[in-house]
Amino acid sequence: MPQHAQKVRKPLRGRAMLAIPVGWIAAVFVIDILAPPGIHLGPLLVAAPAITPSIGGPRAVGLVAALAVVAQTVVGIVRDPDELLSANHQAQILALALVGASLVVFCVLRERREKELAQVRYVSEAVQRVVLPPLPRRLGPLRTASLYLAAEAEAQIGGDLYAAARTDSGTRLIIGDVRGKGVSAVSDAALLLGAFHAAARHRASLDELVAYLDQSVSWGLAEASGAGHGESFITATVLDIPDRHARIDMVSCGHPPPIVLRDGRPTTLDAARPAPPLGLGALSQPRYHIDSYGFAPGDLLLLYTDGVTEARDGSRTFYPLAERITGWPHSAPDTFIDRFRDDLLNHVGGHLDDDAAMIAIGYAGTLRSDRAGVSGDHTAR
Repeated sequence: MPQHAQKVRKPLRGRAMLAIPVGWIAAVFVIDILAPPGIHLGPLLVAAPAITPSIGGPRAVGLVAALAVVAQTVVGIVRDPDELLSANHQAQILALALVGASLVVFCVLRERREKELAQVRYVSEAVQRVVLPPLPRRLGPLRTASLYLAAEAEAQIGGDLYAAARTDSGTRLIIGDVRGKGVSAVSDAALLLGAFHAAARHRASLDELVAYLDQSVSWGLAEASGAGHGESFITATVLDIPDRHARIDMVSCGHPPPIVLRDGRPTTLDAARPAPPLGLGALSQPRYHIDSYGFAPGDLLLLYTDGVTEARDGSRTFYPLAERITGWPHSAPDTFIDRFRDDLLNHVGGHLDDDAAMIAIGYAGTLRSDRAGVSGDHTAR
C-alpha cells in the first residue's frame, strides 16, 4: 500500500472510532433522563473521555470531554433545575472537567514523546546508512546479501559490524562484534570499519591487514574510553576471497567460525590457530595465522555474529545454526538471508536479546580459471 494512502486511512479510521465514546455519551444521556429519579448514571460519562486517548489525540479527547460535561449539565437541567445547583451534581461536572483536562495533558505529552522517538529512529537509521550500509549485491564474481538485527528496537544499530572492499585480485571482508551492545558501541564499530576501509586495498597480505587493524583498534579504543589497552576489544573474522581461485583465506580473531553450505550440508571453518580479539594485540603480540579453505561455485559462505548462535527460544535453548540450515536447498544469498531472518525471529519469538548480523556469499557464476582447492580440504600457511 502506498505510504500516503496509509497516512490518509489512519486518520479516517480514528475518526470512525470516535463514534464509540460519542455513542456512549448519547446512550448514558438518554438513559439517565428516562431513569427513575433515584437513579443517576452521570458518573458513567467519565468512561467516554477515558477511552478516547486510545483512539485519538488531544483534540479528540478535549472534544469528548466537553461533550460529557455538556451532557451532565443538560441532564441536571432536564431532570430537575434545582439539582443542577446541588453540590453532588456540581462535583460530578467538576470531576468530568478535571478528568478531561488531565487526559488532554496526557495526550499532549504522549504525542511529544512519540515525536521524540520518531526522531530517534530517524537519526538511528541515518547513522546505520552511513556507518553500516548494506553490502553491494555484487562484489566482482561474488553475490552477497547482508542482514543486521538490533536488539534495541529504537537504536536500529549496535555493536555488530561488517564491511567489504574490492582489491585488484579479489574481495576482502570483515565481520565483527564490539564488546557491549546498543548505541554506545557504534563509535567502536565505526573505528574498526574506518580502519578496514582505509587499509583493505593497500595492505599486501591478510596478516598485515589484521595487524594494522589490531593496532588501530588498540589505540583508538584506549583513547576513546580513556582506559588502558585491553579494556575494550572487538572479535572479528577477516577474509580474502580471490577472484581466480576457489578458496577462502581467513584470519580469525576470537570470532565465531564461518560456515560453508554445500549441497545442503554445513561445514564449519574452524581456525587452526585463532588470534586474540582486536584491541588485545598490544598485550600478547600475536602472529596472525592465515587459514585457507575450499570455496567453489555452488557453495554458500555464511558469516555471522554470536547474536545469532546465542539467540534463545522460550525454553532458553540456543539457536542451532548449523542444524537449522542443514538441508536447505541452494539459493541466492538474498533469498537465503530472507529465509534465515524469518527462521531466527521465529525461534526467539520475534525479539532478540543481543544484536545479530549475518552475511551470505556465493559465486555469481563459474570461475574462469584455476579451480584448485574446490574439494574443501583445509590448508594453512
